[in-house]
Amino acid sequence: MRIGCLQFDPQVGDVDNNINRADSVLARAKQDDLSNLDVLILPEMAFSGYNFTSLKHISPFLEYESKGVSSLWARVTALKYNTNVIVGYPEQVDVSHKWPTSPEYYNSAVVVNSEGETIANYRKHFLYMIDETWALEGRGFGNEFIPGLGRTAMGICMDINPYKFEAPWDAFEFAYHVLEVRANLVIVSMAWLTREEADTFTMTPSEPDMETLAYWVQRLKPIIRAESEQEIIVILCNRCGIEGDTVYAGTSTVLGIKQGEVSVYGLLGRGEENVLFVDTENPPLGKLMPSIQPEQDLEVSPAGDPVPTVAGTSALQDGCAELDEDEDVEISS
Repeated sequence: MRIGCLQFDPQVGDVDNNINRADSVLARAKQDDLSNLDVLILPEMAFSGYNFTSLKHISPFLEYESKGVSSLWARVTALKYNTNVIVGYPEQVDVSHKWPTSPEYYNSAVVVNSEGETIANYRKHFLYMIDETWALEGRGFGNEFIPGLGRTAMGICMDINPYKFEAPWDAFEFAYHVLEVRANLVIVSMAWLTREEADTFTMTPSEPDMETLAYWVQRLKPIIRAESEQEIIVILCNRCGIEGDTVYAGTSTVLGIKQGEVSVYGLLGRGEENVLFVDTENPPLGKLMPSIQPEQDLEVSPAGDPVPTVAGTSALQDGCAELDEDEDVEISS
């Protein structure tokens, strides 16, 4: 499978410039790679920006499915590169045909195929607190059969966390959904942040935030423990940059999970505006190795290179709640 993740730095409400910024990242990318993609994924609320604080604040940027600027961009890009395109956007739904009431609003992701047709529209199921200022919960996690990609489980950012952080840590709602629908592909569009200070976090923009990656992997633990004979590809497409006081973690990643092992096919730095290209027919960069003790670090072992260690117990997630210090970072049992 040939995958592209477009990681960039959109700003709240600056739609035209955000689209221009995404186009600029694509223009700098290798065009041969773009023309051979099976899927191109953009972050959560890619062109509107994310950090809205009320329905009034976001109202000028709400879009109808298949009719807004995000769907139009996805359609044009899908036709240009002959690929499936997935873009996160703030959705408005006219429900007046069902009953006399106000429109409904969702944090959504539209899926457009290579012929420019909208084939799916996923609505974020688990909302982060800032989503709750304007959006409704979607009904369940995404479960689509996408021609050329296969059975696809879809989520948006907070979906991989426990529900409202009130559900038990080990409920693993999204990961069990992936297993239940027997997905061979998992796509998560994200606006995942860090609470680290901007001046220190952004000093090394080309380096991935390995604490965030360690956290994401922990949230996939049931998939890893299932030890499936079939490889499950997991795409985590995040945004980067700063919106006001909010710092985003970047680190878009493509993982492969098979027989209890986690392979890393590719990842971007925390501050890179770039397209991550991955072909899963090629060998992975390396594997994530389990730590020996719960309090020890998660290791990333690239073939032939020294093994760097990264902290796995202080990663911050979409909901900005801190990871329980008692949770281990063991990858395979």
